[in-house]
Amino acid sequence: MASMLQRLSQGLRTGVAVALLTVAAYAGAQGVRGEHPDTYVVVRGDTLWGIAGKFLQRPWLWPEIWQANPQIQNPHLIYPGDVVSLAYLNRVAVDPGPRQDAQPINAIPLSDVEAFLKDLRVVDGFDHLPYVVGLEEDRLRATQGQVAYIRGLPSAQPGQRYAVVRPTVRFTRLDRSGLCCDLFHKDDLDFRGRRTVDFQQYWTNVVTPDKGHELLGFELQRVNVGTITRGEVGGIQASTLLLDETGREVRAGDRLIAVDAQPYDLQFFPHPPRQQTDYGVARVIGVSDMLHHGGPRDVIALSVGSRDGVDNGTVFSIWREGTNTVDRVQKGEYRDEDTVFFENKVRLPDEFAGHVMVFRTFEKMSYGLVMDSVKPTRIGYHLKHPDAPY
Repeated sequence: MASMLQRLSQGLRTGVAVALLTVAAYAGAQGVRGEHPDTYVVVRGDTLWGIAGKFLQRPWLWPEIWQANPQIQNPHLIYPGDVVSLAYLNRVAVDPGPRQDAQPINAIPLSDVEAFLKDLRVVDGFDHLPYVVGLEEDRLRATQGQVAYIRGLPSAQPGQRYAVVRPTVRFTRLDRSGLCCDLFHKDDLDFRGRRTVDFQQYWTNVVTPDKGHELLGFELQRVNVGTITRGEVGGIQASTLLLDETGREVRAGDRLIAVDAQPYDLQFFPHPPRQQTDYGVARVIGVSDMLHHGGPRDVIALSVGSRDGVDNGTVFSIWREGTNTVDRVQKGEYRDEDTVFFENKVRLPDEFAGHVMVFRTFEKMSYGLVMDSVKPTRIGYHLKHPDAPY
């Protein structure tokens, strides 16, 4: 049995090496960095993204090389101790080495990024969900070891567990097919889940009322988890929920949903988008924790989802939209921006900001983790193919 497994392992490793050699030209087309060594020995803690980032100009395409070879049942099997060959005119190959660990190297294991992920989800509505109506000792906030009182769980039984989530943002999209780009709105929500007044886009809301907007969804942020200790009994009109975690504090208006045992994939294999979207459709529409800009390992909300061909592992490049500026050499030094028509202005190039990998996908939206950046990512930035030159 042991000899058969050894032959199977050797055959698989040989198959991987041969497959990679057959796509050497493809790998070269992806661009190998000029300063690479001839070989690299895989060590514990490596990921395909990390290895490719050291040697390839497009780290998200490393799995694509292997996936192009259907004869390999699992194209992601490399181990600590294996040798990555980068010699021979930039050809890429993997040779089995003195393996130090039985666990293969994944593209990006969940353990490497889980600490940075925010447990966010998108729903079409939440008014039907049970909600926190009060807290122990009439507190304004509650945390681990304290109780929250829940309205809307008349059949709750002791021992049932629920996640406490908070509606934070309402995302909408205004389709402007005849113009350059769609308009995306991000409305903050109060403790009841109602929109707050945003004076910065007050006139935009007046000119483009809700009737013309498509609802992308409401963002729910996980704040705690609790266990029901008592239902609605003896004339009491609220169930009792004992809070388990020390995370964010619970407040009145927070909602309850079933606990999701596995909200994330166990590993992510980065890849380019599976379909092209029109310019202006794929945008950054939010940054976690209600911020306006973020950097590496920050979570951002994206305006595209499964209906646009996005799935977990999809990689986009992030771009600041080029401004339309007045050519003061031609128009005059003191020419006011507002006195020059749009078509008479000069469109400047979009500016590259970084890369984002999708880790959670919904129908109309998705959430991504900023993997690298050269400048902060802001709401409104465009998403393009990771190889987009401009």
